[in-house]
Amino acid sequence: MASITRLAGPSRDHLDWPFFDATHLELAEQLDRFATSGALSGIDHDDTDRTCRSLVKVLGEAGLLDAATGGGGKAPIDSRAVCLTRETLAWHDGLADFAFAMQGLGTGAIGLVGSDALKALVLPKVQAGDWISAFALSEKDAGSDVAAMQCGARRDGNHFVLDGEKTWISNGGIADVYTVFARTGEAPGTRGISAFVVFSDDPGFSIAERIDVIAPHPLATIRFENCRVPADRLLGEPGEGFKIAMRTLDIFRASVAAASLGFARRALDEALAHAKARPMFGATLGDLQLTQAALGDMAAEIDAAALLTYRAAWRRDVQGLPTTKEAAMAKMVATENAQKVIDRAVQMFGGRGVQRGEIVESLYREIRALRIYEGATEVQKLIIARELMK
Repeated sequence: MASITRLAGPSRDHLDWPFFDATHLELAEQLDRFATSGALSGIDHDDTDRTCRSLVKVLGEAGLLDAATGGGGKAPIDSRAVCLTRETLAWHDGLADFAFAMQGLGTGAIGLVGSDALKALVLPKVQAGDWISAFALSEKDAGSDVAAMQCGARRDGNHFVLDGEKTWISNGGIADVYTVFARTGEAPGTRGISAFVVFSDDPGFSIAERIDVIAPHPLATIRFENCRVPADRLLGEPGEGFKIAMRTLDIFRASVAAASLGFARRALDEALAHAKARPMFGATLGDLQLTQAALGDMAAEIDAAALLTYRAAWRRDVQGLPTTKEAAMAKMVATENAQKVIDRAVQMFGGRGVQRGEIVESLYREIRALRIYEGATEVQKLIIARELMK
């Protein structure tokens, strides 16, 4: 199986931007030590369930899940730390990025509005990598249109009873704890949705179907049949579920942009190495002006996306300002630019670019989903326009 030599790690040139402080420089060094320790070598992409469990545990033991969970609930989540971690892990391996990101997304709502008891029960276990978490919002006919949600929850004494299905649930089938959004009917549309914590061993919870996608990771449709959840596992107040979901996504949406950056930087690094080494017409591929023009476009597109990404994270962390518009811009631009960068890299590799085992081929599969999940590009445009018109 043909493959070029793996490179050492991502560029750190952007860490001298004013968005970062000393703690982020220390985190970058910690991430690089972790990556070069061999912890991310030989990752098995054929057995994604076992691999993701292993990666979550390794990340927890290395202390890297602190960023995803706010130190196990001890501090607010630092968006720049989450973005920097995702960018680095994505540069090395898509499953490693996925394993980290879902520990944060799956428990973000618990950290935001969960009771002290729930935080103490869940967050330290997720931080340590002992538990795996998931975020269950989407349904078959309610993805971008959350108001169309059908999964319901009704109050029954000291419990809520959940019935319905959720689909496209990352970590579905291997997660121990799920943040689940269900219709409770306090008002029409999004105002009648609530959020709950569900454990994988709760009676009435089951895995309806496992889903296979082009960049494999644990994914499933989950089912609730008369699933009784204690009322103290309600997150926030009844009817606040949509607001909680959007607050959670506002934190982690910019990190999707950061993962895209990691993929795009890796594609550029691979393309540069290939262009310098590939003989062509008595010189190298990199000596051709068309190649140089493509590399110039790729570098500019990455930096433009990075500036938007870390502006959104900095605005939230340092200025404490809403980042709905800024995170949407970052997510939209970074994912779309990364798709273009990776496509150019594949083109430079020619036939090798579509051969399994090549890094650029795997990046091509990895990036596609990021333009869809946590709000497709088209939805990001609507979010940006809505915020502009307020």
